[in-house]
Amino acid sequence: MLEGIAFLSEKDEVLKKIVADFGFPIIQKRDEGFAALCHIILEQQVSIESANACYVKLQNHLGEINPENVLQVSQEELRSFGVSRQKSVYLKHLAEKVASQELVLESFRVKSDEQIREELLKLKGVGHWTIDVYLMFCLQTPDVIPLGDIAIKNTIKELYDIHALEAMEILSKNWKPYRTLASYILWHYYLKKRNKI
Repeated sequence: MLEGIAFLSEKDEVLKKIVADFGFPIIQKRDEGFAALCHIILEQQVSIESANACYVKLQNHLGEINPENVLQVSQEELRSFGVSRQKSVYLKHLAEKVASQELVLESFRVKSDEQIREELLKLKGVGHWTIDVYLMFCLQTPDVIPLGDIAIKNTIKELYDIHALEAMEILSKNWKPYRTLASYILWHYYLKKRNKI
């Protein structure tokens, strides 16, 4: 991380100041695989706390969050754990694809980010934000900027006065090949300013 921090601090005064003011960001590491992708789907457009509560209820009921167990549980039961109707469809669809081996998550270790993105975009309810988070947290991919994330977008708007998505993408090119670390620094600022960590 130190090498990345040094690189970003030299390239970008804003990121340098965040690290100086708030310290190093927390780097998230999650397990890879089906359960992790289910967890990220549950996190779409809701608070982390709400998604975690839902995930824990699901885990307690199923014992293990795997494709077979998700396929066996009814949509009504999923709803009773706080899973929305839409997300229950997404989880079932993901379970079907993994169970049939149309999607082999273990193969991602030897695939490019572009190949992974192409495969995951075929799934119901999986967009770029979900893929970005999986790449960053589970696969530890070093050069991802999740511009679909509201906290990242709002922080860039606040600190750089950049409001267009295209301009944010251009800005992020200054951070290559450490855009994941830059994203963690921006999240760190966002949470610290709101006393969430």
